[in-house]
Amino acid sequence: MDVYAPENLLGNETVNLLLVNDGQDLSQMELEDHISTLYSKWKIEPVVVVGIKAGEERLLEYGVANRPDFKNRGSKADLYTHFVLAELLPFIEKQVGVVINGKKAFAGFSLGGLTAFDIAWNHGDVFDIAGVFSGSFWWRKKDLSDGYTEDDRILHEMIAESSSKQDLKFWLMTGTDDEKADRNQNFIIDSIDDTIDVIKELMKKGYKRPEDIFYYEMVGGKHDVPTWGKAFPKFLEWAFAK
Repeated sequence: MDVYAPENLLGNETVNLLLVNDGQDLSQMELEDHISTLYSKWKIEPVVVVGIKAGEERLLEYGVANRPDFKNRGSKADLYTHFVLAELLPFIEKQVGVVINGKKAFAGFSLGGLTAFDIAWNHGDVFDIAGVFSGSFWWRKKDLSDGYTEDDRILHEMIAESSSKQDLKFWLMTGTDDEKADRNQNFIIDSIDDTIDVIKELMKKGYKRPEDIFYYEMVGGKHDVPTWGKAFPKFLEWAFAK
């Protein structure tokens, strides 16, 4: 993992924590420069950013815990969740040398965004914010050729079945060029459709826009690191604004 910790702290600041799945991509986003600029302009509170690098079993470890997709991807998502909660967070508290006394956020890109949402949603006692860039909200129980309906989307079902409303806030981003797929042929790409439907499910649970949910649709945004890198400072400023 890579850790980006604030420097020259006086000891009386509010210090936040941000975990990021697919942390190996952060170096390509010029994260340190973005954070430095936001600090210099007094835009954000101090934040420790921890980039969790994906391993060889990414397609098994990322997903919705205990709800693998139709290809059994995500079958180890419960183990990854346990790692984050039981091992990584205690390690950060001990080793980084900074007291985390502010908000805790979890973010990710694509499948990593789906995973971050799942972990934050199911552990609202630990996390305050979920940030999702081009999230894989298409994650489904059935293949498109196997009698699929929109009710087979796993994350949407998880939200709908939840009996409680966690004290969470959500930052959701898509790009208009995320993909070309359009399952229902409504002239809206699936990435946007699936994200809008997540927002609808959240609002059914009592979350409100813009107080609890921020949606950013980047015109021309693609399903790639440069796009997410452009969006990342906006997320940081929203999540950790002074």
